Amino acid sequence: MTEGTPDLRTDVAHGARIYDYILGGKDNYAVDRAAAEASKQVWPALPVHMRANREFMHRAGRYLATECGIDQFLDIGTGIPTRPNLHEVVQEVEPEARVVYTDNDPIVLAHARALMSRTGQGATAYVDADLRDPDTILDSREFRETLDAKRPIGLMLIAVVHFIEDDDEALDVVRRIVDVLPSGSYVAATIATDDYAPELLAEVRRAYHEHGETLKFRTYDKALRFFDGLDILDPGLVQMHKWRPDDLEHLKIPEADIAMYAAIARKP
Repeated sequence: MTEGTPDLRTDVAHGARIYDYILGGKDNYAVDRAAAEASKQVWPALPVHMRANREFMHRAGRYLATECGIDQFLDIGTGIPTRPNLHEVVQEVEPEARVVYTDNDPIVLAHARALMSRTGQGATAYVDADLRDPDTILDSREFRETLDAKRPIGLMLIAVVHFIEDDDEALDVVRRIVDVLPSGSYVAATIATDDYAPELLAEVRRAYHEHGETLKFRTYDKALRFFDGLDILDPGLVQMHKWRPDDLEHLKIPEADIAMYAAIARKP
């Protein structure tokens, strides 16, 4: 673990705790519940959207482990643990898989400490850091001792870049991480968009902002820029419920109910 724990802010909403509340968890505060309920009032599909995001993470992790031979992962913006977690998904495929989780919320940190364990030869570790500070992540003892930076890594950026408002800053921090990954690594990401329901999602964004949380939507073209220089795998950058669904029923979800694009790309 990195030393020190950030102050627990209960006066502003936090994305991980909003997510936890929507998915039926108990690790959230009144401000998180207020932000979630205000968002649901204007966009009742929010729970559908958040479940679809979680399901994409499962599919992406499983795909990278099964089809791409990836056995080590860096998951930035982990959120409050909800089973199955990424390490549980990939260790079903590859028992020796190793996962480093990263988040910047004290509640996530507390849960992560309880979660950290070895499964067979596999391992998990946790870095208390923010996506905006990639050097802290990459220079951490947990990253250096858990993952082999000379071998391909699966970088998971699931529902995290929308917490960075500025486009250039968001692109820069992602690029700084991707640049240090070896050839053959993969990036799996979901990126918030209001392309399919701009008026409704403007109200959701307002609800988040009123409760102290950032929410930045990006167009298809702006979302695509996060994969510059990478080889995007089929089916490309699509709404996340359309990315290799396990159940074709997912394709019946209305497009306006899903506010994220998703893709997996390989670093040449």
